[in-house]
Amino acid sequence: MDQPLPPLFVSHGSPMTALDPGAAGAFWQRLGQAIDATFGHPRAVLALSAHSLTREPVLLAAARHPTVHDFGGFPDALYRLRYDAPGAPALAPRVQALLDGAGIRAHAVDDGGLDHGIWVPLRFVYPDADVPVLPLAWVPSDPPAAQFALGQALAPLAAEGVLVLGTGSITHNLRLVVSFTGRGPVDQPERAESAAFRDWFAQRSAARDWDALFDYRRQAPHAALMHPSDEHLLPWFGAAGAGGREHAPQRLHASVTYGALGMDVYAFGAQAPALARALQAPALA
Repeated sequence: MDQPLPPLFVSHGSPMTALDPGAAGAFWQRLGQAIDATFGHPRAVLALSAHSLTREPVLLAAARHPTVHDFGGFPDALYRLRYDAPGAPALAPRVQALLDGAGIRAHAVDDGGLDHGIWVPLRFVYPDADVPVLPLAWVPSDPPAAQFALGQALAPLAAEGVLVLGTGSITHNLRLVVSFTGRGPVDQPERAESAAFRDWFAQRSAARDWDALFDYRRQAPHAALMHPSDEHLLPWFGAAGAGGREHAPQRLHASVTYGALGMDVYAFGAQAPALARALQAPALA
């Protein structure tokens, strides 16, 4: 690779996005094309998902990952979808060494499987399932600053052809969603509280106001409403840490489904502006 890969945070949304991709799915397709055109095809993806949580960090270092349908009540067609990607067991010792150097102990196991927070977006970003994936299950009780520190330890991976991918949701309160299983108004107007939270997050990101972002639960408007628990937002901080404090996070995509489920995508680090420019190229528009 000629230049490091920018770490990413992708709001993965409802599992139904796999069948009805909408604006977010169309963006994910362009995202993979832009990454490849600008930086080259990633050697691997290190995935931090809101649906892979543990009491201590654990690397799922299987040689191959089956598709995990970790949800219920959806149409049968969704359960027939497969995204069985190769694993990246050879990358696990490198990640363990980086985390150990930061005082973070991580375990590696031979088990595997991609939860929907990983395979739903990757199905559009890299539809051939040809990029090895190493999920890193993380500790949801650690606050944003600690998640950022974990990401900082992973920063060298960007120059080694590894895409650090945090996946969750920029807003996530399913009690506000009328129906999440393909029978509800996916395109209903956005709630004002959701818009206010997403706008605040984008503004504080552009200003590199890390103190405010780390303290978002007190400072962001409607934070508790948008995130009754914050496991879907914490992967943002892990990916941000991999990009570093020096560079402003770039919001690459902004959309909403079901009126309150934000689908925003962010890039981090010195190469984030290059990716943003590539996404504006006519061939990708």
